[in-house]
Amino acid sequence: MRIAVTGSIATDHLMTFPGRFADQLVADQLHTVSLSFLVDNLDVRRGGVGANIAFGMGVLGTQPILVGAVGADFDDYRAWLDRHGVDTDSVRVSEVLHTARFVCTTDADHNQIGSFYTGAMSEARLIELKSVADRVGGLDLVSIGADDPEAMLRHTEECRSRDIPFAADFSQQIARMDGEEIRILLDGATYLFSNEYEKGLIESKTGWSDEEILSRVGHRVTTLGARGVRIERAGQDPIEVGCAEEERKADPTGVGDAFRAGFLSGLAWGVDLERAAQVGCMLATLVIETVGTQEYTLRRTHFMDRFTKAYGDEAASEVRKHLS
Repeated sequence: MRIAVTGSIATDHLMTFPGRFADQLVADQLHTVSLSFLVDNLDVRRGGVGANIAFGMGVLGTQPILVGAVGADFDDYRAWLDRHGVDTDSVRVSEVLHTARFVCTTDADHNQIGSFYTGAMSEARLIELKSVADRVGGLDLVSIGADDPEAMLRHTEECRSRDIPFAADFSQQIARMDGEEIRILLDGATYLFSNEYEKGLIESKTGWSDEEILSRVGHRVTTLGARGVRIERAGQDPIEVGCAEEERKADPTGVGDAFRAGFLSGLAWGVDLERAAQVGCMLATLVIETVGTQEYTLRRTHFMDRFTKAYGDEAASEVRKHLS
């Protein structure tokens, strides 16, 4: 399968606060919050949901096509992605704007407060998927992740008009989108990704019930945090997959992106939905054990040993041949 991954490409500035955000909030003063947190650490990492997903797919060997917009400061980042199996030839380079930046603080309970500077990401709306498809010989699936909102709408409309299957993955952008935009982005999607909170927000903003949404998408994929993931299809029993055991918990940033990378890689390999979700959960476990969204190392023997322990010999035998 040729899978294009659209979405933000950014630099992450990740900080850790040793206390709890909840202890700093005064219930009757939430309408005039003014807080500053003294943080212990700062890590500057490569990130952005599109690049994170593409990186994970690249290290799994599925050769994703990254689609997004960056600034002239992208050369080192491009070399990194190229070296890890990502096709970056469809990334647009802005002549005037910097690559986007995500600034995030994580507290002792792993709650997060983040801000995102869009920068060159706003030019993603100028990218035509047809030119991407023509360059690579056609696309089998486009994952439309959090990006410039206008770009997300245009990519979705182009997928519909050109009959290209697509996955809807609003992620951080759901907070700024209204119900009509969300309805446009999800209607007809082959896959709809969200976490549990976003699932409720999608239903609230669209006015559609869970059943109505399931009737409009092929598969609804909901990540459940430490409980794994649930995959639903209209008229069929849900598939639920648990997480692999963690060796440690370092940083939750990018865990959802890693799940998507593993899941999409499973689709590219042609394994069934349960196996694809297991690969996603295993890759997500590697990321939560690492500070940074692309700093983990996928050692195949180690990956398969842990995958076998979590999901059994039969599952491992189906996945191992693709990793080798």
